[in-house]
Amino acid sequence: MTITRIPAGRMLGDFRQGFGVEILYPGLTLTSDDSGIGPIGRIDRAQVQPGHLIGMHPHKDDEILTYIRSGEMLHRDTVGNEKRLDKTHFMMMNAGHSFQHEELMLGNRPVQALQIFLRPKAPDLEPMVQFHEFQEETSVDSWRLIAGPKEAPLTVRSDVRVFDARISDGAELRLPAAEAGRSILLYVFSGKITLGNENISEGESLLTTGFDAHPTGLEASDIVLFSIDTKAEVYRGGMFSGNQRQRFR
Repeated sequence: MTITRIPAGRMLGDFRQGFGVEILYPGLTLTSDDSGIGPIGRIDRAQVQPGHLIGMHPHKDDEILTYIRSGEMLHRDTVGNEKRLDKTHFMMMNAGHSFQHEELMLGNRPVQALQIFLRPKAPDLEPMVQFHEFQEETSVDSWRLIAGPKEAPLTVRSDVRVFDARISDGAELRLPAAEAGRSILLYVFSGKITLGNENISEGESLLTTGFDAHPTGLEASDIVLFSIDTKAEVYRGGMFSGNQRQRFR
């Protein structure tokens, strides 16, 4: 079993001032020729103050999962959707060949969220937007399937399955047995966990290729799990999910 620790991304802005985005290109730790890992292109961990508007902007060839852990936002897009998103209302934007959207932060609490940029299997797909309401805000000590290419609440057009869980302090949560044989990326949204000999805190990740060790909460922790085939066919030219390696040379 191989375990690779991936440090947190680079910060733009400042969480303490109410607007900050920590941008992670997970592939930068692993290789010299791709800023992503297979179908995972980029992960943004954001905190945005209430009342802030992220104005209308385009996406192309990105599959974008919005994952909120605090606060709420109003989503509007160029295909006519206007939806409120929060800790139980999730969204997948399959941008395809052309798509634009904007987000208005609602309520009186900062929005704390991930924008997860996944890579589609091919360019120029038909754009679509999906919404799903979960019954519970968190899945305690159990994996919850969020997105996948089939049989998932939200469809992503690539060979990646996305799960989340809240691991209790001191609890071990076994990796999902059905994902054995695939690569697993564990991303810590909040808290601190350990796997093998590695401890990782919020914003950090672990990539593992084996199921001989399982994550244990060193404190109550919200984590996101990506199950991927690193050799699956993906399109690396997406506007945000595509390979950005040349920017870091």
